[in-house]
Amino acid sequence: MSNHYTLKPDASMQSLRGFRDDDFRITAPNTLGSGAVLKKECLLFYYPECEDLAKRIASVSMGNVELAEITWKRFADGFPNLYIKDAIKARNKNVAFLASFTNPDVIFEQISIIYQLPRLFVGSFTLVLPYFPTGTAERVEAEGDVATAFTLARIISNIPLARGGPASVVIFDIHALQERFYFGDQVLPLFESGIPLLRSRLRQLEDAESVVIAYPDEGAWKRFHFQFSDYDEIICTKVRDGDKRIVRLKEGDPNGKHVVIVDDLVQSGGTLIECQRLLASQGASHVSAYVTHGVFPNESYKRFQPEGAGGAMDGFKFFWISDSCPSSVRAVTDMAPFEVLSLAEPIAAALQV
Repeated sequence: MSNHYTLKPDASMQSLRGFRDDDFRITAPNTLGSGAVLKKECLLFYYPECEDLAKRIASVSMGNVELAEITWKRFADGFPNLYIKDAIKARNKNVAFLASFTNPDVIFEQISIIYQLPRLFVGSFTLVLPYFPTGTAERVEAEGDVATAFTLARIISNIPLARGGPASVVIFDIHALQERFYFGDQVLPLFESGIPLLRSRLRQLEDAESVVIAYPDEGAWKRFHFQFSDYDEIICTKVRDGDKRIVRLKEGDPNGKHVVIVDDLVQSGGTLIECQRLLASQGASHVSAYVTHGVFPNESYKRFQPEGAGGAMDGFKFFWISDSCPSSVRAVTDMAPFEVLSLAEPIAAALQV
């Protein structure tokens, strides 16, 4: 898997222009004091789709994360037939479960495990859910709309108490920051970001000095610009033209720059592709993109073409995603322009909290 990177999150964010010790919006979670040695041992269970990421977490944990087994089967009627092999071993241990809710068909069987693990007399329990899938359904615009982000948050909020207290829930780049208030007091949500991994990768580029950060809309700028105050920035915006929404340049100059578009997730990819074409037409030497969550329904990753002889006009120099959506990672492995920045390091660090 030559396009996979396991990087340490960029801990240099403390040196950003305008950094203040009391402003944690621009710090990299779990990277402060990066010289600290991990000490908290953890027994990590995982959904089979997450096996590759689970193994990466264990490999970077300096022996503090041990993988544990669950047998995942189904009865003849299709309902789950589950068995936790290391149930006795989990007693008094710090236990975690690495979940993947990218497919609604497999959420029930994972919830069954998530609700059972804290009842095994474990010392503490952590749910690692890298991608919170209903995050884009977070608001009601008309009476009758159902905010399923709130529904899923309520389901997670009912995880039973472990012996040590409420469960921790680790989520990366949730779509809307206000969704943290959807979770009840029975759990302790820990909201992490993949941006420090991107910053580490950007520092490795040959043209790192020419990189500027672009946002596909004002919402992405509000969300992420605190973490890029040491970069020049470009903001795009969507304007309505009849029945169509067109992406236009709001501020910034892409001419001669390697422009990196940053957002939390990608679905069909229409907005990102429009941004790429706009920036290329404005003279960008290269256009790349980063999203933490590459959802790519209906194989939409095939829409993203790599650069050709025409440079930025042809496609993307790089398209970075994390390994939060395992099926997408398998689909784009060794496929240009994609690179996968693994969440293994920040998850291993989060398990120390």
